[in-house]
Amino acid sequence: MPERSPPPGARGTGASATRCSIPAAARRGGRRGAIGWWVGLLFAVGASCFALGSAPGYLQAVGNSADSLTFFVGSIFFTSASYLQYLEAVNARHLPAGEGVLERFRVLGYEPGNAGWWAASVQLLGTIFFNISTFDAMRASLSAPQVDKLVWRPDAYGSICFLVASTFAWIELGRPVWRARHLSWWIVAINMLGSIAFGVSAVAAFVVPTSGEPLNIMLVNLGTFVGAVCFFAGAVMLLPERTLEGS
Repeated sequence: MPERSPPPGARGTGASATRCSIPAAARRGGRRGAIGWWVGLLFAVGASCFALGSAPGYLQAVGNSADSLTFFVGSIFFTSASYLQYLEAVNARHLPAGEGVLERFRVLGYEPGNAGWWAASVQLLGTIFFNISTFDAMRASLSAPQVDKLVWRPDAYGSICFLVASTFAWIELGRPVWRARHLSWWIVAINMLGSIAFGVSAVAAFVVPTSGEPLNIMLVNLGTFVGAVCFFAGAVMLLPERTLEGS
């Protein structure tokens, strides 16, 4: 793996997301499949940026500034996708029976009894943490304490959010836990793996005060790359599922 020299945490999500878990929220019905298709596309682009930024040789080829910018751009795509997914969740239970169009489209909502809403909301919060982390990581003059406060901590908070969001996504799937014949199960499972990989990366990115270096730069890059590949796969799998919904 490449020896990345940008501040630890110069990679996003998440999505989570992801660093992005892709919960099964609002999988029923009508024209909302079009929103889901864009969710998959935006997540795929964001995951591609994260995979590229952590790929062997990329840092050496483009330099620190371009590498950090790649992660920040990817985090913006993740946040855009997460907000669309949040829109799906807040509107999922307000679709008139038997119809494919909402009478009133909501941009915000509170659905505490809906696991899909919790997954989307916590994931969106995580992507915002990654926006902060990757933006601050573009600043080349940060000291080790500043990296800890401005880069690593938001990155760690975002990683926690994505793990929590992935857990809510599992809850939304319901029982039985093993549903290998269902595409939605594979999407959630793969994105759970991605969230775990990003969590490992975040732990490895902790800056050791005495050296000013991350705990394990190899795990930072490996976790980021593996997580990004998982999220890309989950996003691509989401496209045919939502295309069928919208047809």
